[in-house]
Amino acid sequence: MQKYIVQSIELHLFFARIMKEHAIFLEAGFPTKNKKYIDEADWYKKEFEQILYEVVKLSEGFIRPHVLNSGEIVTDYTLSTEIKTEELTGIKINKEITLMENNLLKMDKSSINPLANIYIKSLNSRAINLLNGLISFKERIINEMINCKIFTVNYPLLIEHILREAKLYRSYLMLLEKGEDIDTVDEKQTELFWNQIMMEHALFIRGLLDPTENDLINTSNDFAKEYGQLLVEANNMSDATIESIKNKTLEETLRYRDFKKAGTKGLDACQIKSIILPLLADHVLREANHYLRILKN
Repeated sequence: MQKYIVQSIELHLFFARIMKEHAIFLEAGFPTKNKKYIDEADWYKKEFEQILYEVVKLSEGFIRPHVLNSGEIVTDYTLSTEIKTEELTGIKINKEITLMENNLLKMDKSSINPLANIYIKSLNSRAINLLNGLISFKERIINEMINCKIFTVNYPLLIEHILREAKLYRSYLMLLEKGEDIDTVDEKQTELFWNQIMMEHALFIRGLLDPTENDLINTSNDFAKEYGQLLVEANNMSDATIESIKNKTLEETLRYRDFKKAGTKGLDACQIKSIILPLLADHVLREANHYLRILKN
């Protein structure tokens, strides 16, 4: 029961924030003509904020130290990039959640309430239902984009990217509800998934930087190529041999995390020319931190 509660809470702390930010990025990308899509994205933002708020209130004493300290829940830049993104877009962001998360404490078994199991089961069910709707929404957007029926400043690949992440979140929740341990999911498939995500981040960063930011563009392009090579290598490995490239992947992701951290700091301080929302920079930094935690543990 304790493992089910802890893994559920940690999963929501990372992914519910990711989903609500996906909704923010979608909302910010539509022209005013598409008010129906803007309103729907804003609704999902609010719903996942509510899930995240409830999880944060419940999570005190449940979070394992290596998760709490990983930088995947919040970073030093999360609050300031939320403030700047709200100012730039006019989209309301519940920053109280971030303030609460900055004060979370690590696991304390003596504080675990057995009744939390009932609440978490209900929360997981709500999140799965929400994800079903959000996945359908993202699929509608990509279909409309491909058929030239809707405009958004977001790349089609970005919509596919955030769609895959939503499906991963849902799949983990469904495994938890079946009583499975999500810390022991297929190692090869996990590395393939996150290497793909990291590669696409580099492609998005490259394409959203101002054309004059030559050094950053070239570095992003290099990371895209390097993760592309890691994808090829990992795909050629068996489940038994995937461990042999883990150190290489870990070293690459440590370098990439540092690049993303510097980029987030630069965007937060308005020192980089781009069309990247500050919160998007912090978002991809947290995903790199999440992947590093998986690789290390």
